[in-house]
Amino acid sequence: MSSVIDAAVAALTPKFAQGFDGVVKFVISGEGAIMIDGAGIRAADEPADVTLTADADVFQAILAGDTNPTAAFMQGKLVVDGDMGLAMKLGGALG
Repeated sequence: MSSVIDAAVAALTPKFAQGFDGVVKFVISGEGAIMIDGAGIRAADEPADVTLTADADVFQAILAGDTNPTAAFMQGKLVVDGDMGLAMKLGGALG
């Protein structure tokens, strides 16, 4: 597992300690994937209701609050495949 994935899981765990209503996969290009669901957050690559894909720099900027997930999507830096409503809900939870 990459250090980027490890750091992301550690940073996101407090935000999703109570889980998340839906199954989200965040793919960080060249690093791996993170699953967010009712069980919380973990490093894994499993089927999901929505998959968000970005490079490590964009993902880290979203985590740091330097990049708005919606703006990243509109700029083509974040690709969303699946349930757009669930992706928007996740964006709100990350804020």
